[in-house]
Amino acid sequence: MKKICLIFCFLILFTCACSKEKAAILFNQNKITAENVMNFSNVFQTNQRIYYLILIPKKINTRSIDIQVIKKDNAYGRFGYKLFWSYSAYLKDEQMYYYDDYVVISEPGAYIMKVFSKDNPTKTLCSSQFFVKK
Repeated sequence: MKKICLIFCFLILFTCACSKEKAAILFNQNKITAENVMNFSNVFQTNQRIYYLILIPKKINTRSIDIQVIKKDNAYGRFGYKLFWSYSAYLKDEQMYYYDDYVVISEPGAYIMKVFSKDNPTKTLCSSQFFVKK
């Protein structure tokens, strides 16, 4: 897993034109390994595992992050957004700069995954959009 983290850190450094490192989220249809790390996707089927990898270049003091999946749909009263799924994750010693897991979504639609730090829960570390279709 350390190899994957190093690969992503180098990928972010060399592809980003900005001067400071930013956090990122990568989605994949299979469990993320060093071999399939570049096979990322953002379109998935319903009831399929959506594997994600969150890269955090800066150290977080509290070692915990909040992950939210928000569904974008005009049928809801909150300006078209609905909190679909939320999870608080604790970062272990070997996971201080990344976190990986999966989520299964059974409703088709457009979704946004947002990551927050417990240090500053009002500031989004990173966000990324993905789609679930039938």
